[in-house]
Amino acid sequence: MARELDEDELIGNWTLVGDELEELSGRRGATKLGFALLLRFYAVHGRVPTGRSELPDQAVAHVARLVDVPTSDRVL
Repeated sequence: MARELDEDELIGNWTLVGDELEELSGRRGATKLGFALLLRFYAVHGRVPTGRSELPDQAVAHVARLVDVPTSDRVL
């Protein structure tokens, strides 16, 4: 079972910062959400995830809210 992320981790590790929001311009739906998740995962871990299982569901939901994309859109 995946570890539960606390609010500080969600905000600190999964909130888009600086130019990241500009990097998302022109992208829509699952592409926008997926790219945002890749940006944040790379910023935290220094690599891209090997698959969807490395992305905590809470982080996906948090980023989806930030970029205004439904979590039902298929990611990665």
